Amino acid sequence: MNIWTSQMQTNPLYDWQVNRDEIRMVGRDLLRPECILAEPDGILWTADARGGVMRIASDGTQTLVAQQTVNPSSPGSHDARQLMMGGTLPNGIAFDRDGNFVIANFGTDAIELMTRDGASRTLYDSINGAPLGKTNFVLTDSKGRIWFTVTTRQVPWTRCINEKTPDGYVGLIDDKGIRIVADGFVGTNEIRLDANEEWLYVVETNARRISRLRVQDDGSLVDREIYGPHDLGGFPDGFAFDAYGNLWITLILYEKLIALTPEGEVLTLLDDGNPEAISRYEEHYRAGTTTPELMGACRGMLAPMMASITFGGPDLRTVYLGSLAGTKLASFRSPVAGLPLAHWNAA
Repeated sequence: MNIWTSQMQTNPLYDWQVNRDEIRMVGRDLLRPECILAEPDGILWTADARGGVMRIASDGTQTLVAQQTVNPSSPGSHDARQLMMGGTLPNGIAFDRDGNFVIANFGTDAIELMTRDGASRTLYDSINGAPLGKTNFVLTDSKGRIWFTVTTRQVPWTRCINEKTPDGYVGLIDDKGIRIVADGFVGTNEIRLDANEEWLYVVETNARRISRLRVQDDGSLVDREIYGPHDLGGFPDGFAFDAYGNLWITLILYEKLIALTPEGEVLTLLDDGNPEAISRYEEHYRAGTTTPELMGACRGMLAPMMASITFGGPDLRTVYLGSLAGTKLASFRSPVAGLPLAHWNAA
């Protein structure tokens, strides 16, 4: 793996954990802020289940930018089944080169594009003549290409959790159109590129692992391998690299934040889990009988149903945690900066 910082330096995450007393909450009345984008000037954008994104200014002022072409479900429901199953659910969000939002909509099963004033259109809702499946995450690179994930093509999608179906895939949208570049993943979730965009890292939530593939110039992916432990001890959801090369990973339901070091060590940075609820869920997971209600019972207090992780602030050392059931963002300072978004590096 490419290392960003000299290995002569001590890993800044050794002997460090998040101080719960220093966690600050950002935002208010958010609805399913699963994914977060942070701009250099301090503005935050979160995915919002009302159909669009919430803009949070540095002074705390909030503005909902709603998709004008999507009919949202009721914004008042916070129950587990609605948060996991219902309506339009903007999930993964990314900036394109013009600063618009590319949206993986977990509710409409489409990749969508929305301007900053809310004008929205569907980019793709099918591939090779078939529905895309349960679109989860989007990522843009320095070449302006859009990478996206589909968790499963099962209907309802929750079947893939109990059946551990290897039908998730990674897709690519470029000047040639849309295509699948890798498949056979078990619950495809977030994806990230390393600093030099040489490897694409893939969360396989239902397999409890991270995989990676080498990126070719034409966008094809080769040399697939498991990165780190074959079982992370929980269900990875969101992740992000820091400037040292540590991969910060959220474990949804376990409500943990861990870091996978370049040497393959797993460090626990924050634990907000409910041991009894996790134990019950694990029993049903092994038996293939999980339900959204069992998932909802696992939610922690800080970032309920902890999902994504984003580095922000002018020095990229402020960490924000997204969640499926939170109404605010948990935030704290990191001892090491995160990697900047490819969007800010693009010409």
